[in-house]
Amino acid sequence: MELFGVHGFHETSLREIAERVGVSKPAVLYHFPGKADILGALVEPMLRDLATALALATASAQPGTGPGAGTGTGPERARWAAIEGVLDVWLKHRHLLRLNLQDMALATPGPAFARLRDAMLRANSLVAGADPGFAERVRAAQAIAMLSDPVVLFADAPVPALREAVLDGVRRLLDRPAEPAPTARAVPGGRRGRPAAMSPAMVEAARRMHAAGSGATAIAAALGVSRATVYRHLPQEDTE
Repeated sequence: MELFGVHGFHETSLREIAERVGVSKPAVLYHFPGKADILGALVEPMLRDLATALALATASAQPGTGPGAGTGTGPERARWAAIEGVLDVWLKHRHLLRLNLQDMALATPGPAFARLRDAMLRANSLVAGADPGFAERVRAAQAIAMLSDPVVLFADAPVPALREAVLDGVRRLLDRPAEPAPTARAVPGGRRGRPAAMSPAMVEAARRMHAAGSGATAIAAALGVSRATVYRHLPQEDTE
């Protein structure tokens, strides 16, 4: 994973992998006939976790079972169990997703790609709900798609704050009527359309990101708030 992340899948040789592991190239080939098999082994845990998350989401549609049991209708429970389950898988395997964005190696046709495609189709069906129209299917695809990119772009951000921010964005998408959004209005103390306050988890995330070297602009973009809101929770000497 480290070598693929630094050099890319196609530019990493089996010899380099053998040297990093401390064995001979024939020893690597004994376990993995080629690089694609190594990549498949890296992807396998993510695919298993994804299958488990979607199985739990499907089960949650039954009364009294699965995540979120007892809240909402069966399809609604399944929808949010699928959204949260897929997001948690992406967060757990965020560095593998980053590799995919960098190299696009995971998009190579094959068994792993077919399993990932089928899992995404299943997730889309759960999020779209029973007997969806075209608009519902499109919106479900948007909701599923918006789970992965923030995880890739902000893979080094604190996971709890990242998870909260991603789910908030999905809720805004799914809860908004299917019509042109009204013109954003100013929020007291913040920028137009952005929340003027941060939750304790977001404040903690902002301070950790600041301590790690992130500026107010990057923190505001990651947490979905204005820079003014971020500044109120950072040391007063911080400037950009």
